[in-house]
Amino acid sequence: MSTSTVTTDERTLWRRYFDFPLIWKMVIALVGGAAAGLAINVFDAQSWALPILDPLGRLFLNLLQMVVFPLIVTTLIAGITMVSPQRLGRIGMKVFVFYLVTSAFAITIGLLIALAISPGTGLGMPGDGEDGAEVPAISETLLNIVPANPFEALVDGNVLGIMFVAVLFGLALTFMLNSHEERVAGLALLLKRGVDGAVELVFRVIRGVLEYAPVGVFALIALVMAETGFEAIGPLLRLTGVVYGSILIQIIVYVVLLMLFRVGIAHFFAAAKDPMLTAFVTRSSNGTLPVSSRAAERMGVREGVYGFTLPLGATINMDGTAIYVGAATVFVANVAGVEPTIGQLATVVVVGVLASIGTAGVPGAGLIMLSMAVTSVGLPMAPVALVAGIDAILDMARTMCNVTGDLVATRVIAGTEEGMVRDPDESEPEPSAVMEEPSKETGT
Repeated sequence: MSTSTVTTDERTLWRRYFDFPLIWKMVIALVGGAAAGLAINVFDAQSWALPILDPLGRLFLNLLQMVVFPLIVTTLIAGITMVSPQRLGRIGMKVFVFYLVTSAFAITIGLLIALAISPGTGLGMPGDGEDGAEVPAISETLLNIVPANPFEALVDGNVLGIMFVAVLFGLALTFMLNSHEERVAGLALLLKRGVDGAVELVFRVIRGVLEYAPVGVFALIALVMAETGFEAIGPLLRLTGVVYGSILIQIIVYVVLLMLFRVGIAHFFAAAKDPMLTAFVTRSSNGTLPVSSRAAERMGVREGVYGFTLPLGATINMDGTAIYVGAATVFVANVAGVEPTIGQLATVVVVGVLASIGTAGVPGAGLIMLSMAVTSVGLPMAPVALVAGIDAILDMARTMCNVTGDLVATRVIAGTEEGMVRDPDESEPEPSAVMEEPSKETGT
């Protein structure tokens, strides 16, 4: 009887933990880890505390690295097969190019501002973080984009090579799905179902990893604070300032684009303010889609445009997350004492843009993208956990930027297509299902 009671209590305790929002678990881990680390530093208790904390932190880093390549392969193939050749016509090509160019521009902004400020300077490596792998020359990196052996690329951690293979197979599967041969199309449907199942499998693994994330963040933040004391607070605040400042610059870029395409700025932001605020609070691009769709209607955009561009944007357009990846990669390099080369920075831009195709809408997407970028340029993973400690704070701003970019692209592309923007004299459509409450799912 007592055994049954204990088991029930344990289940209830675990259920409460899993039901508690991840954002608050991460905040508690950040504050608790900082407080514990400062206490260890003040009372000089490193000798017995660090051996306990170090394995817990290393386990989190290993889990992050474990999911990177399965996520790249599955989500990149699935993301590409979303866009059929028929839909990837004039509007599709415009919006696809718009999203990729603005994402590349955004990650470049994050990199440049972070390079100018060096947010991680003065902060030591958590624990005994391993050095990153030696980075090859640019010519070798370009050649390695096309791996002779995909399995060897997996073993060697060749991120760009794995991305290239995934893109290639994704494109091939897309054309198979749209083949006029019944046998080929049937086989493609089977493969597509397998890919979708693999994506769901990887997402479930990631959810499990993120449930452990508060423990890993607590341990690694405590390690840093125990070794550096109050010195860690300044670099983390600088990183937050770099990300928020870069996002402000990206918003200004959006304003310039709207002006170039003769879109009324006041009218645009009057309609966009609701999805921007919703994205900031919920931290979910997918969850904000109903509100974004309603905002597009208020701007006068026809459903034939926003019905395609907004869901696609929630999948591949991650300007705010790209800024975060660029800034945080420089932060990791600063902490590791590494001066990023031009080749490394270019690789970060390419990886950030390609990764945006597959990882949008995944809880913790920014953290996974950062892990990809850090791995691709041979930097150590240990400082990534420091960024994870303030990820929720950064996630709010970057999700808001992502959603704003989706709406800017939608309005600009609609304006370039005849009849795709409603005449101001037409009555506004009645509220429909798009007014439903957004999902509370976290993650960009």
